[in-house]
Amino acid sequence: MLTITGTARFVSDLHLRSERPDLTQRFATFLADTAASNVEVLYILGDLFEYWIGDDDLQDEFNAEVCSLLRSAADMGPRLCFIAGNRDFLIGADFAAAAGITLLDEVEKVGAGGTATLLMHGDTICTDDLPYQEFRRMVRAPQWQRQFLARPLPERRAEVASLRRRSAEAMQGKTAEIMDANADAIKAALTTHGCTRLIHGHTHRPGREDIVLASGNAERWVLSDWDTGRGDALEIGPAGVRRLDLSR
Repeated sequence: MLTITGTARFVSDLHLRSERPDLTQRFATFLADTAASNVEVLYILGDLFEYWIGDDDLQDEFNAEVCSLLRSAADMGPRLCFIAGNRDFLIGADFAAAAGITLLDEVEKVGAGGTATLLMHGDTICTDDLPYQEFRRMVRAPQWQRQFLARPLPERRAEVASLRRRSAEAMQGKTAEIMDANADAIKAALTTHGCTRLIHGHTHRPGREDIVLASGNAERWVLSDWDTGRGDALEIGPAGVRRLDLSR
């Protein structure tokens, strides 16, 4: 378990895309502030991009711009760590090397502010959404990914556009409760990894929750998405835990 002695920041669900240059500018400002604030490590907990179709798309102008922003920030000091989300799970070693980020597993345990803290994107604990979990198992399978990445870039873009349309349609028929994290799954994750704090995104339902475990009390922090008129980051340092408003 990595113990963070300085300040750590956490963001998720930026959904960066070329059609929203305002999001890219906000991210650039945030990265510059993160470096200037002597932050030790920045954790990006998935869905940095609206979609990612493979590292061989790095030459795309927009993708190259975001990659350059990350590299510049990494060169200024903070360590940048990334956990894949449900939209950018195909980010791989080539992008990581170019951007100066460290790819992490689906679940990461760190010591932050003296507390054993569990980090994840958050989709794995939304266990009530059975159709999504089935889809997730399909696209995370190595064979599916090999076949998808072997297709030409234009075909992959068209497939992703189709998947996004179908996902939006499917969400119309789901309740907010089904798409939220499952209480038992949250407790199980914290207990399994021996943590008393969980930080994640994915649900787009930012907030803080007190959780009672068999071993004692714990807490859950949910990060905001950035592309619906809001946006935040969580900061943990010597002064404690605070949420940063990045909506402007």
